[in-house]
Amino acid sequence: MSSAHTQEGLVVGSHGRHCLVESADGTRRICHAKGKKNQTVVGDRVSWLASADEGRIETVLPRRNLMYRQDEMRTKSFAANIDQVLVLLGAEPEFSERQLARALIAAEAEGIDVAVALNKQDVQPAFDRAWQRLSPYRSMGYAVMPLAMKPDSGEAPAGAAELKNWLSGKTTLVLGPSGAGKSTLVNHCVPHAQAQTGEISRALNSGKHTTTSTTWYWLDDEHKAALIDSPGFQEFGLRHIEPMDLPRWMPDLRAHLGECRFHNCTHLHEPGCGVREHVAEDGESAASPNGLAQQAIHPNRYQIYAELFAELTEPPRY
Repeated sequence: MSSAHTQEGLVVGSHGRHCLVESADGTRRICHAKGKKNQTVVGDRVSWLASADEGRIETVLPRRNLMYRQDEMRTKSFAANIDQVLVLLGAEPEFSERQLARALIAAEAEGIDVAVALNKQDVQPAFDRAWQRLSPYRSMGYAVMPLAMKPDSGEAPAGAAELKNWLSGKTTLVLGPSGAGKSTLVNHCVPHAQAQTGEISRALNSGKHTTTSTTWYWLDDEHKAALIDSPGFQEFGLRHIEPMDLPRWMPDLRAHLGECRFHNCTHLHEPGCGVREHVAEDGESAASPNGLAQQAIHPNRYQIYAELFAELTEPPRY
């Protein structure tokens, strides 16, 4: 530590040049960036120096991982030191498989475990259709949990026990598009979640009750498990990933790397591409060069790969 007054803490909220830091004893205070720009994100461990009733960030401690969001102009980090990601989808409105793929790729690239929860199990036939769309992801080994959460029901939702077990003892980033039921999930998992969000918002926005973009919630009194809630699922950023590395973070493509004629194959147009050989029209199975059946790459997944490769090879727009 840089001085006797420097402490370590956890960033539980961030807005502009300010962040809210929680000390080991549970107290929280506003801290300011040391320079002109706040480099902290929710989940960061930092050393900070007390100054009157506030503090100043001295150092952001080394991160285990870092997640990004993206808009048309820039890529920005928003959460760090995550154990796992929960992608919450709804049976309706119909979810975007491209948004789902972006979240999974970003987590894979950072070495973070992922599970998918499909909400609205009681809505038929929409749920069965959505469950079938997730079949390729179950085949890839991703955990997919069914849920049936109802706002303000006061009852534990169907699937709550499996979800609670998965969240136990971990720091989980929860992501989901509008309408999937993410607010209901957070309110179920976190008592008084709205009050906690309001407290962080008022602290960081000088009394204005506006929602911060990313919020940290403790799930237990022992502070062993936490939930990080972040909106903006459709803005998930992948600009930090090299285009040629993209197949490494897609398990269905990764299974066939090394089967191509050329070591620098883009898997888009080259002859002798081992990846394209496994793109099946029906998404069921494909024959390998030695005649054995192997899991195919679903055509939708290959199309997503091609679109993302094109996106990542375009020069950024400023």
